[in-house]
Amino acid sequence: MDHTVTALVDKSYKFAMQHSLKSKISCCGMGLHSGTNVSITLVPAPENTGIVFRQINNNKKSSDIVAHVDNVVDDRLCTTLGNSAGNTIATVEHLMAALRGCGIDNLYIEVEGSELPIMDGSSAPFVFLIECAGIVEQNAPRKAIQILKPISVENEGRLVELTPGPGFSVNFEIEFGSSAIGQQCMYIDLVNGTFKGELSRARTFGFIEEVDQLRSMGLALGGSLDNAVVVNGDEVLNEGGLRYKDEFVRHKILDCIGDLYLVGAPIIGHFKGYRSGHALNHAILRALLSDQDSWHYTTTMLEENNMDEEHEELPSLAIA
Repeated sequence: MDHTVTALVDKSYKFAMQHSLKSKISCCGMGLHSGTNVSITLVPAPENTGIVFRQINNNKKSSDIVAHVDNVVDDRLCTTLGNSAGNTIATVEHLMAALRGCGIDNLYIEVEGSELPIMDGSSAPFVFLIECAGIVEQNAPRKAIQILKPISVENEGRLVELTPGPGFSVNFEIEFGSSAIGQQCMYIDLVNGTFKGELSRARTFGFIEEVDQLRSMGLALGGSLDNAVVVNGDEVLNEGGLRYKDEFVRHKILDCIGDLYLVGAPIIGHFKGYRSGHALNHAILRALLSDQDSWHYTTTMLEENNMDEEHEELPSLAIA
């Protein structure tokens, strides 16, 4: 099946173009699981490159890992990518979500370490980096993956589903025994500014009773109240409390957006998640790609009458 479809264009539409950064920019911070200082540099990339991680070793040699679900090697607590040479980079989901939310199609991410910095546990610091570097329109139309029929994956009472729909929207529900979280639901359409305004500041979270177990496994060594929401029974331990009253489900949506961007293009359709995590997010992408009748590539378009001229570089269709 030919998965490339170019939409017909009339005078009221124009193509949504690919985007990268105007200039490179760097940051450093603590790795959530490794507990070591790591640094990254976001480097502009040409059209049709996609998102590519470049792990820099002590000899300043690099090893490329394409940001794609085929390269996911671990998804138990975070999303870890790897290549055939055995190189791995962990905790990529928050940066991937920021790139998707800001409409970045092409980028090299140079990483000195085996994990991305956790920053404050959200995507907001990465959005800030992207805005500081600036966004530039490139000379190639953006391709998106359009969902053509429903496809779902279920495992032990957890469910994820992709269905056809305009733009991109998410309906997510979580349920925890702690009354600090409880049952939370959120529906959101991702359009210009939605990711930054409604999702980017939502932090990762965990339970105090899991900390010792994780650290005995060599994980969460860099975790603290500065970079995660920590729940103890029915209480949130962080001074100042939550950034949103439903911060937990918002962060789950943030993770989902980062994981789904590993399909290699923006998705046009609707995602539904019930108690989903990284593993199921990746599973739905694999199920989608293996069913050739469930999707195709399409060249996305913008309706000129609805464009925000001041922020024209951030397309309104299929970009959060």
